[in-house]
Amino acid sequence: MPILTDNRFMPQPLGLRCNNAGANQVGAATSEAANKPAAAWGAVLSMALCVAMLIASEFMPVSLLTPMAAGLHATEGQTGQAISISGLFAVAASVVVTTVAGTLNRKWVLVAMTAFMLLSLVLVAAAPNFAVLMTGRALLGICIGGFWSLATAVIMRLVPEGDVPRALALMYGGQAIAAAFAAPIGSSLGGMFGWRAVFWALTPIVAINLVWHLIALPSLPARQRQDFRTMFGLLRRPYFRRGLIAAMLSWGSAFAMFTYLRPFLEQVTGADVTTLSILLLVLGCAGFAGTWASGRFLSGNVAPLLRLPALLMGACTLGLLLLGGSVIATSLFLALWGAMNTAMLVIWMTWMSQNVDDAPEAAGSLMVAAIQTSILLGAVVGGLLLDGMTISATFIGSVVLACLAIALIGNGSRLLKPE
Repeated sequence: MPILTDNRFMPQPLGLRCNNAGANQVGAATSEAANKPAAAWGAVLSMALCVAMLIASEFMPVSLLTPMAAGLHATEGQTGQAISISGLFAVAASVVVTTVAGTLNRKWVLVAMTAFMLLSLVLVAAAPNFAVLMTGRALLGICIGGFWSLATAVIMRLVPEGDVPRALALMYGGQAIAAAFAAPIGSSLGGMFGWRAVFWALTPIVAINLVWHLIALPSLPARQRQDFRTMFGLLRRPYFRRGLIAAMLSWGSAFAMFTYLRPFLEQVTGADVTTLSILLLVLGCAGFAGTWASGRFLSGNVAPLLRLPALLMGACTLGLLLLGGSVIATSLFLALWGAMNTAMLVIWMTWMSQNVDDAPEAAGSLMVAAIQTSILLGAVVGGLLLDGMTISATFIGSVVLACLAIALIGNGSRLLKPE
Protein backbone atom coordinates (compact mmCIF):
# COMPACT_ATOMS: atom_id res chain seq x y z
CA MET A 1 0.00 0.00 0.00
CA PRO A 2 1.48 3.38 -0.97
CA ILE A 3 2.39 5.78 1.80
CA LEU A 4 0.43 9.08 1.74
CA THR A 5 2.91 11.93 1.85
CA ASP A 6 0.66 14.75 0.49
CA ASN A 7 0.49 17.41 3.17
CA ARG A 8 -3.19 17.97 2.38
CA PHE A 9 -3.98 14.68 4.13
CA MET A 10 -1.71 15.21 7.12
CA PRO A 11 -2.73 17.04 10.27
CA GLN A 12 -0.84 20.30 10.77
CA PRO A 13 0.37 21.78 14.02
CA LEU A 14 -1.94 24.39 15.56
CA GLY A 15 0.60 27.20 15.15
CA LEU A 16 1.07 26.47 11.46
CA ARG A 17 -2.69 26.42 10.89
CA CYS A 18 -3.04 29.80 12.64
CA ASN A 19 -0.23 31.24 10.53
CA ASN A 20 -1.91 30.03 7.34
CA ALA A 21 -5.25 31.53 8.44
CA GLY A 22 -3.55 34.83 9.21
CA ALA A 23 -1.85 34.80 5.83
CA ASN A 24 -5.19 34.15 4.14
CA GLN A 25 -6.77 37.08 6.00
CA VAL A 26 -3.89 39.38 5.04
CA GLY A 27 -4.17 38.26 1.43
CA ALA A 28 -7.91 38.88 1.42
CA ALA A 29 -7.43 42.32 2.95
CA THR A 30 -4.74 43.14 0.40
CA SER A 31 -6.98 42.00 -2.43
CA GLU A 32 -9.87 44.06 -1.07
CA ALA A 33 -7.69 47.15 -0.77
CA ALA A 34 -6.44 46.63 -4.31
CA ASN A 35 -10.01 46.56 -5.57
CA LYS A 36 -10.83 49.93 -3.99
CA PRO A 37 -10.49 52.88 -6.38
CA ALA A 38 -7.44 55.09 -5.92
CA ALA A 39 -8.49 58.65 -5.12
CA ALA A 40 -8.04 60.85 -8.20
CA TRP A 41 -7.51 64.09 -6.29
CA GLY A 42 -6.16 65.91 -9.34
CA ALA A 43 -9.48 65.34 -11.08
CA VAL A 44 -11.34 66.50 -7.96
CA LEU A 45 -9.29 69.72 -7.99
CA SER A 46 -10.08 70.22 -11.67
CA MET A 47 -13.78 69.91 -10.86
CA ALA A 48 -13.32 72.34 -7.95
CA LEU A 49 -11.97 74.97 -10.36
CA CYS A 50 -14.91 74.32 -12.67
CA VAL A 51 -17.28 74.86 -9.74
CA ALA A 52 -15.53 78.16 -8.95
CA MET A 53 -15.94 79.33 -12.54
CA LEU A 54 -19.57 78.19 -12.70
CA ILE A 55 -20.43 80.06 -9.51
CA ALA A 56 -18.50 83.15 -10.60
CA SER A 57 -20.15 83.13 -14.02
CA GLU A 58 -23.66 82.44 -12.72
CA PHE A 59 -23.74 85.01 -9.93
CA MET A 60 -21.38 87.72 -11.21
CA PRO A 61 -24.43 89.83 -12.16
CA VAL A 62 -25.15 90.12 -8.40
CA SER A 63 -22.07 92.30 -7.88
CA LEU A 64 -22.51 94.07 -11.24
CA LEU A 65 -26.29 94.44 -11.23
CA THR A 66 -26.42 98.24 -11.17
CA PRO A 67 -23.85 98.96 -13.93
CA MET A 68 -25.16 96.13 -16.11
CA ALA A 69 -28.68 97.53 -15.88
CA ALA A 70 -27.43 100.98 -16.83
CA GLY A 71 -25.31 99.68 -19.71
CA LEU A 72 -28.16 97.63 -21.17
CA HIS A 73 -30.82 100.30 -20.52
CA ALA A 74 -32.87 97.96 -18.29
CA THR A 75 -34.15 98.05 -14.71
CA GLU A 76 -32.31 96.29 -11.91
CA GLY A 77 -35.22 93.86 -11.56
CA GLN A 78 -35.04 92.99 -15.26
CA THR A 79 -31.28 92.55 -15.18
CA GLY A 80 -31.68 90.25 -12.18
CA GLN A 81 -33.54 87.92 -14.52
CA ALA A 82 -30.18 87.20 -16.18
CA ILE A 83 -29.75 84.87 -13.22
CA SER A 84 -33.29 83.58 -13.67
CA ILE A 85 -32.79 82.62 -17.31
CA SER A 86 -29.65 80.63 -16.54
CA GLY A 87 -31.61 78.90 -13.80
CA LEU A 88 -34.46 78.10 -16.18
CA PHE A 89 -32.16 76.42 -18.72
CA ALA A 90 -30.24 74.72 -15.93
CA VAL A 91 -33.47 73.08 -14.76
CA ALA A 92 -34.13 71.69 -18.24
CA ALA A 93 -30.52 70.62 -18.79
CA SER A 94 -30.25 68.89 -15.42
CA VAL A 95 -33.13 66.60 -16.31
CA VAL A 96 -32.24 66.06 -19.96
CA VAL A 97 -28.42 65.81 -20.04
CA THR A 98 -28.06 62.55 -18.10
CA THR A 99 -30.67 60.89 -20.31
CA VAL A 100 -29.58 62.34 -23.67
CA ALA A 101 -25.94 61.54 -22.84
CA GLY A 102 -26.99 57.90 -22.73
CA THR A 103 -23.88 55.73 -22.77
CA LEU A 104 -21.46 58.58 -23.53
CA ASN A 105 -18.30 58.69 -21.46
CA ARG A 106 -18.97 61.11 -18.58
CA LYS A 107 -15.51 62.68 -18.98
CA TRP A 108 -16.44 64.03 -22.39
CA VAL A 109 -19.81 65.26 -21.19
CA LEU A 110 -18.05 67.33 -18.49
CA VAL A 111 -15.56 68.64 -21.06
CA ALA A 112 -18.46 69.70 -23.32
CA MET A 113 -20.18 71.50 -20.45
CA THR A 114 -17.01 73.47 -19.71
CA ALA A 115 -16.74 74.43 -23.39
CA PHE A 116 -20.32 75.76 -23.23
CA MET A 117 -19.33 77.91 -20.25
CA LEU A 118 -16.45 79.41 -22.23
CA LEU A 119 -18.72 80.28 -25.15
CA SER A 120 -21.31 81.76 -22.78
CA LEU A 121 -18.77 84.13 -21.22
CA VAL A 122 -17.73 85.38 -24.67
CA LEU A 123 -21.35 86.07 -25.61
CA VAL A 124 -22.09 87.93 -22.36
CA ALA A 125 -18.91 90.00 -22.49
CA ALA A 126 -19.56 91.06 -26.10
CA ALA A 127 -23.36 91.39 -25.80
CA PRO A 128 -24.53 94.47 -27.76
CA ASN A 129 -28.03 94.26 -26.29
CA PHE A 130 -30.16 92.55 -23.67
CA ALA A 131 -31.26 89.72 -26.02
CA VAL A 132 -27.68 88.55 -26.70
CA LEU A 133 -26.93 88.76 -22.98
CA MET A 134 -29.87 86.48 -22.22
CA THR A 135 -28.75 84.05 -24.97
CA GLY A 136 -25.34 83.78 -23.35
CA ARG A 137 -26.91 83.27 -19.95
CA ALA A 138 -29.18 80.55 -21.36
CA LEU A 139 -26.12 78.71 -22.69
CA LEU A 140 -24.52 79.01 -19.26
CA GLY A 141 -27.65 77.45 -17.80
CA ILE A 142 -27.16 74.35 -19.96
CA CYS A 143 -23.61 74.06 -18.64
CA ILE A 144 -24.75 74.52 -15.04
CA GLY A 145 -27.48 71.91 -15.27
CA GLY A 146 -25.34 69.37 -17.08
CA PHE A 147 -22.32 69.72 -14.80
CA TRP A 148 -24.17 69.70 -11.48
CA SER A 149 -26.37 66.75 -12.44
CA LEU A 150 -23.26 64.60 -12.91
CA ALA A 151 -20.91 66.15 -10.33
CA THR A 152 -21.80 64.14 -7.21
CA ALA A 153 -22.04 60.85 -9.12
CA VAL A 154 -18.61 61.50 -10.67
CA ILE A 155 -17.07 62.34 -7.28
CA MET A 156 -18.43 59.04 -5.95
CA ARG A 157 -16.41 57.31 -8.70
CA LEU A 158 -13.21 59.33 -8.26
CA VAL A 159 -12.61 58.55 -4.58
CA PRO A 160 -13.33 55.69 -2.16
CA GLU A 161 -16.66 55.79 -0.32
CA GLY A 162 -15.16 57.01 2.96
CA ASP A 163 -13.57 60.01 1.22
CA VAL A 164 -16.75 61.20 -0.52
CA PRO A 165 -17.71 63.91 2.06
CA ARG A 166 -14.13 65.26 2.02
CA ALA A 167 -14.01 65.22 -1.80
CA LEU A 168 -17.40 66.96 -1.98
CA ALA A 169 -16.15 69.61 0.45
CA LEU A 170 -13.03 70.07 -1.68
CA MET A 171 -15.04 70.37 -4.88
CA TYR A 172 -17.48 72.81 -3.32
CA GLY A 173 -14.47 74.68 -2.00
CA GLY A 174 -14.50 76.11 -5.50
CA GLN A 175 -17.78 77.74 -4.53
CA ALA A 176 -16.08 79.33 -1.52
CA ILE A 177 -13.26 80.64 -3.71
CA ALA A 178 -15.74 82.17 -6.15
CA ALA A 179 -17.84 83.61 -3.35
CA ALA A 180 -14.76 85.05 -1.63
CA PHE A 181 -13.10 86.68 -4.61
CA ALA A 182 -15.42 86.81 -7.62
CA ALA A 183 -17.97 89.26 -6.22
CA PRO A 184 -15.59 91.79 -4.63
CA ILE A 185 -13.08 91.59 -7.49
CA GLY A 186 -15.92 91.81 -9.99
CA SER A 187 -17.34 94.85 -8.21
CA SER A 188 -13.93 96.57 -8.09
CA LEU A 189 -12.94 95.75 -11.67
CA GLY A 190 -16.39 96.68 -12.87
CA GLY A 191 -16.01 100.09 -11.23
CA MET A 192 -12.60 100.64 -12.84
CA PHE A 193 -12.89 99.03 -16.28
CA GLY A 194 -16.59 98.36 -16.82
CA TRP A 195 -18.67 95.22 -16.30
CA ARG A 196 -17.75 93.69 -19.69
CA ALA A 197 -14.07 93.52 -18.72
CA VAL A 198 -14.99 91.34 -15.74
CA PHE A 199 -16.54 88.66 -17.97
CA TRP A 200 -13.64 88.85 -20.43
CA ALA A 201 -11.24 88.26 -17.52
CA LEU A 202 -12.93 84.92 -16.74
CA THR A 203 -12.47 83.44 -20.22
CA PRO A 204 -8.76 82.47 -20.03
CA ILE A 205 -9.30 80.78 -16.65
CA VAL A 206 -12.12 78.67 -18.08
CA ALA A 207 -9.95 77.80 -21.09
CA ILE A 208 -7.21 76.54 -18.73
CA ASN A 209 -9.81 74.53 -16.81
CA LEU A 210 -10.95 72.93 -20.06
CA VAL A 211 -7.41 71.69 -20.76
CA TRP A 212 -7.08 70.49 -17.12
CA HIS A 213 -10.23 68.40 -17.53
CA LEU A 214 -8.74 66.73 -20.59
CA ILE A 215 -5.57 65.82 -18.68
CA ALA A 216 -6.81 65.00 -15.16
CA LEU A 217 -10.20 63.36 -15.59
CA PRO A 218 -9.96 59.59 -16.08
CA SER A 219 -12.18 57.76 -18.51
CA LEU A 220 -15.65 57.51 -16.96
CA PRO A 221 -17.78 55.13 -19.04
CA ALA A 222 -21.51 55.30 -18.32
CA ARG A 223 -22.39 52.54 -15.86
CA GLN A 224 -26.05 52.40 -16.77
CA ARG A 225 -28.34 54.22 -19.14
CA GLN A 226 -30.47 56.79 -17.32
CA ASP A 227 -34.07 57.35 -18.31
CA PHE A 228 -37.06 59.26 -17.02
CA ARG A 229 -38.52 56.12 -15.43
CA THR A 230 -35.62 56.07 -12.98
CA MET A 231 -36.33 59.68 -12.02
CA PHE A 232 -40.04 59.04 -11.58
CA GLY A 233 -39.17 56.03 -9.45
CA LEU A 234 -37.12 58.26 -7.15
CA LEU A 235 -39.95 60.78 -6.92
CA ARG A 236 -42.22 58.02 -5.66
CA ARG A 237 -40.00 57.67 -2.59
CA PRO A 238 -41.61 59.89 0.10
CA TYR A 239 -38.37 60.67 1.96
CA PHE A 240 -36.61 61.80 -1.22
CA ARG A 241 -39.60 63.85 -2.35
CA ARG A 242 -39.68 65.67 1.00
CA GLY A 243 -35.95 66.27 0.73
CA LEU A 244 -36.30 67.86 -2.71
CA ILE A 245 -39.01 70.24 -1.50
CA ALA A 246 -37.02 71.15 1.60
CA ALA A 247 -33.92 71.83 -0.52
CA MET A 248 -35.96 74.02 -2.86
CA LEU A 249 -37.27 76.10 0.03
CA SER A 250 -33.77 76.44 1.50
CA TRP A 251 -32.19 77.61 -1.77
CA GLY A 252 -35.20 79.76 -2.67
CA SER A 253 -34.80 81.59 0.63
CA ALA A 254 -31.05 82.04 0.11
CA PHE A 255 -31.24 83.43 -3.41
CA ALA A 256 -34.29 85.62 -2.99
CA MET A 257 -31.95 87.51 -0.64
CA PHE A 258 -28.56 87.00 -2.33
CA THR A 259 -29.61 87.99 -5.86
CA TYR A 260 -30.60 91.45 -4.67
CA LEU A 261 -27.97 91.91 -1.99
CA ARG A 262 -26.24 94.81 -3.77
CA PRO A 263 -29.35 97.03 -3.92
CA PHE A 264 -29.89 96.33 -0.20
CA LEU A 265 -26.31 97.26 0.68
CA GLU A 266 -26.53 100.41 -1.41
CA GLN A 267 -29.96 101.55 -0.26
CA VAL A 268 -30.12 100.40 3.38
CA THR A 269 -26.49 100.07 4.50
CA GLY A 270 -25.40 103.04 2.39
CA ALA A 271 -22.33 101.25 1.05
CA ASP A 272 -20.20 102.87 -1.65
CA VAL A 273 -18.19 100.76 -4.14
CA THR A 274 -15.27 100.29 -1.74
CA THR A 275 -17.44 99.34 1.23
CA LEU A 276 -19.53 97.09 -1.00
CA SER A 277 -16.42 95.23 -2.17
CA ILE A 278 -15.22 94.78 1.42
CA LEU A 279 -18.59 93.44 2.57
CA LEU A 280 -18.75 91.00 -0.33
CA LEU A 281 -15.20 89.90 0.47
CA VAL A 282 -16.22 89.25 4.10
CA LEU A 283 -19.15 87.18 2.89
CA GLY A 284 -16.99 85.19 0.51
CA CYS A 285 -14.05 84.59 2.84
CA ALA A 286 -16.44 83.23 5.45
CA GLY A 287 -17.31 80.60 2.89
CA PHE A 288 -13.90 79.04 3.42
CA ALA A 289 -14.79 78.45 7.06
CA GLY A 290 -18.04 76.78 6.02
CA THR A 291 -16.30 74.55 3.49
CA TRP A 292 -13.53 73.60 5.93
CA ALA A 293 -15.97 72.81 8.72
CA SER A 294 -18.23 70.70 6.49
CA GLY A 295 -15.27 68.70 5.18
CA ARG A 296 -13.72 68.34 8.64
CA PHE A 297 -16.72 67.44 10.78
CA LEU A 298 -19.41 66.12 8.43
CA SER A 299 -19.72 62.35 8.81
CA GLY A 300 -22.34 59.76 9.64
CA ASN A 301 -25.99 60.74 9.85
CA VAL A 302 -26.59 64.21 8.37
CA ALA A 303 -30.26 64.39 9.37
CA PRO A 304 -29.76 66.78 12.33
CA LEU A 305 -27.84 69.20 10.07
CA LEU A 306 -30.35 69.50 7.23
CA ARG A 307 -32.31 72.35 8.84
CA LEU A 308 -29.20 74.27 9.91
CA PRO A 309 -28.70 76.24 6.65
CA ALA A 310 -32.26 77.56 6.50
CA LEU A 311 -32.20 78.31 10.23
CA LEU A 312 -28.96 80.32 10.31
CA MET A 313 -29.28 81.97 6.90
CA GLY A 314 -32.88 82.97 7.59
CA ALA A 315 -31.84 84.41 10.94
CA CYS A 316 -29.07 86.41 9.27
CA THR A 317 -31.51 87.81 6.70
CA LEU A 318 -33.84 88.84 9.52
CA GLY A 319 -30.88 90.44 11.29
CA LEU A 320 -30.08 92.45 8.16
CA LEU A 321 -33.65 93.70 8.04
CA LEU A 322 -33.42 94.90 11.65
CA LEU A 323 -29.79 96.12 11.80
CA GLY A 324 -28.79 96.53 8.14
CA GLY A 325 -28.07 100.23 8.61
CA SER A 326 -24.92 99.36 10.58
CA VAL A 327 -21.89 98.36 8.53
CA ILE A 328 -20.43 96.36 11.44
CA ALA A 329 -23.64 94.43 12.09
CA THR A 330 -24.09 93.83 8.36
CA SER A 331 -20.56 92.43 8.05
CA LEU A 332 -21.19 90.00 10.93
CA PHE A 333 -24.47 88.75 9.46
CA LEU A 334 -22.91 88.37 6.00
CA ALA A 335 -20.00 86.38 7.47
CA LEU A 336 -22.39 83.91 9.12
CA TRP A 337 -24.53 83.74 5.98
CA GLY A 338 -21.48 83.12 3.76
CA ALA A 339 -20.15 80.31 5.96
CA MET A 340 -23.47 78.48 5.94
CA ASN A 341 -24.02 79.09 2.22
CA THR A 342 -21.01 76.96 1.27
CA ALA A 343 -21.76 74.32 3.90
CA MET A 344 -25.33 73.97 2.60
CA LEU A 345 -24.27 72.31 -0.66
CA VAL A 346 -22.00 69.82 1.09
CA ILE A 347 -24.70 68.94 3.65
CA TRP A 348 -27.43 68.33 1.08
CA MET A 349 -25.24 66.52 -1.46
CA THR A 350 -23.89 64.25 1.29
CA TRP A 351 -27.51 63.51 2.21
CA MET A 352 -28.14 62.59 -1.42
CA SER A 353 -25.05 60.36 -1.71
CA GLN A 354 -26.03 58.47 1.46
CA ASN A 355 -29.74 58.03 0.80
CA VAL A 356 -29.96 57.58 -3.00
CA ASP A 357 -26.71 55.73 -3.67
CA ASP A 358 -28.47 53.24 -5.93
CA ALA A 359 -29.22 55.89 -8.59
CA PRO A 360 -26.79 58.80 -8.07
CA GLU A 361 -27.03 60.32 -11.56
CA ALA A 362 -30.84 60.37 -11.59
CA ALA A 363 -30.88 61.75 -8.05
CA GLY A 364 -28.28 64.36 -9.01
CA SER A 365 -30.42 65.44 -11.96
CA LEU A 366 -33.47 65.89 -9.76
CA MET A 367 -31.52 67.69 -7.03
CA VAL A 368 -30.04 70.15 -9.52
CA ALA A 369 -33.45 70.69 -11.12
CA ALA A 370 -34.95 71.39 -7.70
CA ILE A 371 -32.16 73.76 -6.65
CA GLN A 372 -32.11 75.65 -9.95
CA THR A 373 -35.90 75.94 -9.92
CA SER A 374 -35.70 77.49 -6.48
CA ILE A 375 -32.96 79.90 -7.62
CA LEU A 376 -35.10 80.80 -10.62
CA LEU A 377 -38.22 81.42 -8.54
CA GLY A 378 -36.26 83.19 -5.82
CA ALA A 379 -34.78 85.61 -8.35
CA VAL A 380 -38.14 86.16 -10.10
CA VAL A 381 -40.17 86.72 -6.92
CA GLY A 382 -37.40 88.81 -5.38
CA GLY A 383 -37.23 90.99 -8.49
CA LEU A 384 -41.00 91.51 -8.53
CA LEU A 385 -41.00 92.46 -4.85
CA LEU A 386 -38.07 94.82 -5.41
CA ASP A 387 -39.61 96.59 -8.43
CA GLY A 388 -43.18 96.54 -7.08
CA MET A 389 -42.52 97.28 -3.41
CA THR A 390 -39.17 97.67 -1.62
CA ILE A 391 -35.93 95.78 -1.02
CA SER A 392 -37.18 95.04 2.51
CA ALA A 393 -40.14 93.15 1.01
CA THR A 394 -37.67 90.95 -0.90
CA PHE A 395 -35.80 90.09 2.29
CA ILE A 396 -39.04 89.40 4.19
CA GLY A 397 -40.01 86.93 1.46
CA SER A 398 -36.65 85.22 1.97
CA VAL A 399 -37.28 84.82 5.70
CA VAL A 400 -40.73 83.33 5.06
CA LEU A 401 -39.26 80.67 2.75
CA ALA A 402 -36.62 79.80 5.37
CA CYS A 403 -39.33 79.25 7.99
CA LEU A 404 -41.22 76.92 5.65
CA ALA A 405 -38.03 74.90 5.03
CA ILE A 406 -37.36 74.53 8.77
CA ALA A 407 -40.93 73.39 9.41
CA LEU A 408 -40.76 70.73 6.67
CA ILE A 409 -37.35 69.36 7.68
CA GLY A 410 -38.04 69.08 11.42
CA ASN A 411 -35.36 66.88 12.96
CA GLY A 412 -34.53 65.40 9.53
CA SER A 413 -35.60 61.84 10.31
CA ARG A 414 -38.38 61.86 7.70
CA LEU A 415 -35.81 62.66 5.00
CA LEU A 416 -33.76 59.49 5.56
CA LYS A 417 -33.96 56.26 3.57
CA PRO A 418 -35.89 53.58 5.48
CA GLU A 419 -33.61 50.86 6.81
